[in-house]
Amino acid sequence: MIHATRITALAAALSLLGGAAVAQEYQFNLSTSQPVTDPLVIAMQGAEKRIEERSAGRIDVTIYPSSQLGEDNDVLEQIRGGAPIAVLVDAGRLAPFKQELGILAAPYLVDDYTQYAAITESPVYDEWVESLAADAGLRLLNYNWFQGTRQMFTKKLIEKPADLSGVRIRTIDAPSWIATVSAMGATPAPMAWSEVYSALQLGAIDGAEAQLTGAAGIKLQEVTTNVALTNHIQLFTGLATSEQWWKSLPEDIRTIIDEELKAAGDEATRMTAEKLTEVQSMMEKAGVAFNKVDLAPFREATAKVYEEVGLVEAREALKPYLPKAQ
Repeated sequence: MIHATRITALAAALSLLGGAAVAQEYQFNLSTSQPVTDPLVIAMQGAEKRIEERSAGRIDVTIYPSSQLGEDNDVLEQIRGGAPIAVLVDAGRLAPFKQELGILAAPYLVDDYTQYAAITESPVYDEWVESLAADAGLRLLNYNWFQGTRQMFTKKLIEKPADLSGVRIRTIDAPSWIATVSAMGATPAPMAWSEVYSALQLGAIDGAEAQLTGAAGIKLQEVTTNVALTNHIQLFTGLATSEQWWKSLPEDIRTIIDEELKAAGDEATRMTAEKLTEVQSMMEKAGVAFNKVDLAPFREATAKVYEEVGLVEAREALKPYLPKAQ
């Protein structure tokens, strides 16, 4: 016989669950290519809790890590169709819809990740964001999720651009990324992030350019032996959602989502920056050698990327907000 107290408790729990289901008015999904162990996903989980609490259960947030909803470019198409999803993407993937935004993923734009704030708080950036929403139906909610500095993970020592000749390097499937890897001397091999480990294992590619936390997330230390610290891109990403869906939300709901996701981006950035030294140490213990390179030849080699992908005017527009050396 079940004790009466247990029956009462069970009934109360079911009642609460039923009440929560009734209270939910909006479903919102967060998509990322990163695994659950990444600082970005951990920060998303915090935002999920706060959004649901602040909205008193009116918003039901679900996080889909490791590209469970599809690769980023595919998810962007779902979003353009009005799906209630926000995908964490770099601006290179948004460049086909708003060319100028591609500069946020251009090589050696800044020297340090902290210099991005001046760009994304500028009126120039705001104009690009509004144009993206109006013309492509994509609302870029924020762009403050630092994933780390991109480096070259290979099976051979890389010290100068010439060392990358004939080396097949995985990169993001977006114009500025492909042009950057090619300019650095390598053969770009765009492919899904989820396929990189097996591609390296099978010899389909010779390396990958990636940030440390992301590389650790898929255990690149098991299939590469060298990391050249090329620092070619300070990888920031942002959450893009459907403008159609966003405009359908009441103002109070938009405010909650906007504030909490921006706060989560700041938290992800802090956690990522703090973890970089730890990840490098772990990889070194696993047998991966890290080497600093003279950045000047790589800067010089990639300078032509801005012209190749049509970003000269965008860089000029951002000049007041870039480091003085630029």
